[in-house]
Amino acid sequence: MSLLEDRRLLVRIAQLYYEQGANQSDIAKEIGVSRSLISKYLSKAREMGIVEIIIHDEVIHPFSQLEREIERLYGLKEVICVPTVGNESSKARIGAAAGQYLLRVIKDGQTIGVSSGTTLDEMVKSIATNFYYRSVTFVPLVGGLGDEKVDFHSNYIVSKLAESLQANYKLLHAPVMVDSKEAKEIVIQQSSIQNIFELASRSDIAIVGIGGIPQHSTMVKSYFGRKIRENNDFNDSIGDICYNFIDENGNVSSYSWNEKVISLPIEKLKEIPMVIGVAAGLEKVKAIKASLKGKLIDVLITDELTAMSLLQ
Repeated sequence: MSLLEDRRLLVRIAQLYYEQGANQSDIAKEIGVSRSLISKYLSKAREMGIVEIIIHDEVIHPFSQLEREIERLYGLKEVICVPTVGNESSKARIGAAAGQYLLRVIKDGQTIGVSSGTTLDEMVKSIATNFYYRSVTFVPLVGGLGDEKVDFHSNYIVSKLAESLQANYKLLHAPVMVDSKEAKEIVIQQSSIQNIFELASRSDIAIVGIGGIPQHSTMVKSYFGRKIRENNDFNDSIGDICYNFIDENGNVSSYSWNEKVISLPIEKLKEIPMVIGVAAGLEKVKAIKASLKGKLIDVLITDELTAMSLLQ
């Protein structure tokens, strides 16, 4: 039997290292072998189950197992969960988590595309840092205007992010929706609009909200108002991402809104290296699942109740 298979010796070395806090050099002297062998013994002790390393994070971060399960199920780079509280409180927590994550991954020289929404507005409010990114550029992914207040519009969000981080930003001077498919073709052919979407398509990171069915969409209600029930050609739409309505597989739906929306196309969104989806709420679960199924996002920031529903 080789020394590496001597269980008594492995237990002795493991006790010295993990229980008594001895370093590998001192253990090597006591056992009478080289330091490099001690490292092999410790690895062998773990392989044989003599040593188990358990990270007790349930109190510090109770959602880690839930996050890992969703990551494995949907093939995501990362999932971040916050506690579920009241609707507005959860939105603020999710926005704050999105802000922290952005500060973790952002790098100088990057272009960051941003959609719109009230949760992203909460992200803007939460951003606080002493580090500045003067060579970063924020760019809108969707049009704006409409009858709703401007603080969740993409132009507002990119300008406030740039202000907080002393970065650069571009504005998209276009509505999120025009009157017809023909009007959309005219608008997106304008050089100023083309330049913005060309820059947006080259984003290193995109931060996007995920919306529920058209009947629940703030922007759709802004344009249709009480007439939304009359415009009931929702067909296979179960939610939206960047105001492109999608079906249950994450493909562009047949809803006529999509023919008139001024937004970065979904196929371009897929080409962005890291897309961070920020959304929560049981009314959005189907839309979030569709976004995950269609591989439209790489990172998900949500709350506990929504995350648990994604596993059902």
